[in-house]
Amino acid sequence: MASSASLQRFLPPSPQAATSRRRPPGIRARPVQSSTVSAPSSSTPAADDAVSAERLEPRVEQREGGYWVLKEKYRTGLNPQEKVKLGKEPMSLFMEGGIKELAKMPMEEIEADKLSKEDIDVRLKWLGLFHRRKQQYGRFMMRLKLPNGVTTSEQTRYLASVIEAYGKEGCADVTTRQNWQIRGVTLPDVPAILDGLTAVGLTSLQSGMDNVRNPVGNPLAGIDPDEIVDTRSYTNLLSSYITSNFQGNPTVTNLPRKWNVCVIGSHDLYEHPHINDLAYMPAVKDGKFGFNLLVGGFISPKRWEEALPLDAWVPGDDIIPVCKAVLEAYRDLGTRGNRQKTRMMWLIDELGMEVFRSEVEKRMPNGVLERAAPEDLIDKKWQRRDYLGVHPQKQEGMSYVGLHVPVGRVQAADMFELARLADEYGSGELRLTVEQNIVIPNVKNEKVEALLAEPLLQKFSPQPSLLLKGLVACTGNQFCGQAIIETKQRALLVTSQVEKLVSVPRAVRMHWTGCPNSCGQVQVADIGFMGCLTKDSAGKIVEAADIFVGGRVGSDSHLAGVYKKSVPCDDLAPIVADILVERFQNLNQESYDAMEGSNLKSAALLEQLRVHLASGAGKELVEKIGFVYQLNISPKKLGFDEEVFVVDLKKGVVSKGPYDGKPDATFSFTDDDFLAISSGKLNPQMAFILGRLKIKGSISAAQKFTPDIFPKPSKL
Repeated sequence: MASSASLQRFLPPSPQAATSRRRPPGIRARPVQSSTVSAPSSSTPAADDAVSAERLEPRVEQREGGYWVLKEKYRTGLNPQEKVKLGKEPMSLFMEGGIKELAKMPMEEIEADKLSKEDIDVRLKWLGLFHRRKQQYGRFMMRLKLPNGVTTSEQTRYLASVIEAYGKEGCADVTTRQNWQIRGVTLPDVPAILDGLTAVGLTSLQSGMDNVRNPVGNPLAGIDPDEIVDTRSYTNLLSSYITSNFQGNPTVTNLPRKWNVCVIGSHDLYEHPHINDLAYMPAVKDGKFGFNLLVGGFISPKRWEEALPLDAWVPGDDIIPVCKAVLEAYRDLGTRGNRQKTRMMWLIDELGMEVFRSEVEKRMPNGVLERAAPEDLIDKKWQRRDYLGVHPQKQEGMSYVGLHVPVGRVQAADMFELARLADEYGSGELRLTVEQNIVIPNVKNEKVEALLAEPLLQKFSPQPSLLLKGLVACTGNQFCGQAIIETKQRALLVTSQVEKLVSVPRAVRMHWTGCPNSCGQVQVADIGFMGCLTKDSAGKIVEAADIFVGGRVGSDSHLAGVYKKSVPCDDLAPIVADILVERFQNLNQESYDAMEGSNLKSAALLEQLRVHLASGAGKELVEKIGFVYQLNISPKKLGFDEEVFVVDLKKGVVSKGPYDGKPDATFSFTDDDFLAISSGKLNPQMAFILGRLKIKGSISAAQKFTPDIFPKPSKL
């Protein structure tokens, strides 16, 4: 693994070293001699003849102070954000102390000046500060950098103290990049808050706009008995490089668009590599551990694409050089016009993967990028594990406890309590996950029971319902000016409504996002909801959602597609219930309730049959057979204490109680004999001859009631 010493080779000069060269904030300097990569000479054979040497000329140049600026000849057709960057260097607010002067200005004075107004609405995002102009005028959301989602009780208490000071305006969210966002911040407080972050080992620097977002890793890193590699050291190195150890790294702060990175540490792929711009996939080559690389994954309003192999491998101690090379290729060559076409995959599409790879390779320190290892270390058949609840760690006598945080929202009091629990029961550490949940690691087994009895775990349950545990929601229009609909409370409400209509035998991941930017990542969900507006049946404009279905995470990852557009939010619950029954083999709640209270061993089999009949194979079975069967099942002795069930293979329904009408065939048997017949262990004809099975009704219908009706393998 790369050491912190080797990291220094790839960091810009410290701000102290450049003090003598500083200029007043916002004033552009003359070009200086740059270390930028030159365009390939005509004698260099191109990997793709369709890509001209002129196209491969870097579009940015380095200026005094280390800032990278778009060259004059590429300044036509720019999007508004690029024009703001040209008007004043965003990083000067941090690296040259501009934030201190800005924080002293009253809002009236800020609004009267174009540059300062752009500062609070755009440039402060380079410091992780997002003005909530529409919903909370004068207040900011602050996004932290929290590599691998690892945080301490001390850091959590500090953040809690910040939002506590803002009363009802202050709260925090766990984000979909293993991160904290705190809300309610006012501009005059920002310099002191930034100092406080530094004091506890945190930063918000370069966490918004055209920067590298929080490096994501395995939330169970270092404690997972089945992990491939501990990702913490790698994500920490990446974060240190990206922010130059909290000092600011202007070599990577003028990207064409935001950029995501993750390091994979387990077979579960908790990190979602397929939606990251750069994903490190553990792989061994020639006996040495390292990473194969995926590039280009992203989600945007108009397009979403899965990451593709770069056909490259790097040793474990070379993760920074290749990250730097990829970022610089994107910075130098990416287009800066239509914001919907400026993510890195658009550049890869334009150049072709091999040309893009060659541009990355020439930016490597030695100009060489090895080809990929034949296979990575991910088990493609691995079933993704649930980290919620209590699980044993690799450390003997220790467990981690995963807590569900409903839609990621926490209050100051919650954060103080989480910090206390981390200290009292664990090692003073918390882990945040991309599903907006929290893990308390390093809990001694003898303390687990007491932890589970803590009042906070009634709110943040380690065992939420199967629909709640996979629920994710973005900020929504409560705070976010881009969100079209309210998401967090709406997500909880619709989930509650759906749970009254269906019962789920397994977790189903449902994601909500308030607008097409998809911060809630609806495309990776089993069922996703993207906010929009539509007219209801009365012609009134109401909040609505486009429904996405079919996203998958893990080794068989796949991005979802649109299932149905513009559904009024008030109409969502029954449609979602239908999707669950049709696509995810869930049970109608009325039928499920009918099974409750049965003491028969075969009740589990009948539940399986209900699920099976909702599947595609089950529907084919209904079309093929089309008979109604009544089952009289006795616990022990035939004919005594019977429980009656109906298997309706006309409608595809299993229910408790006698059939309202005349069934095509009625069977009477004991619980054990029914299980034996349904599994094929007892021949029904032999059971009939021996008197262990009684049949009434149509013999031809009865003959079609065979073990093939039941799902295989039956868990008997």
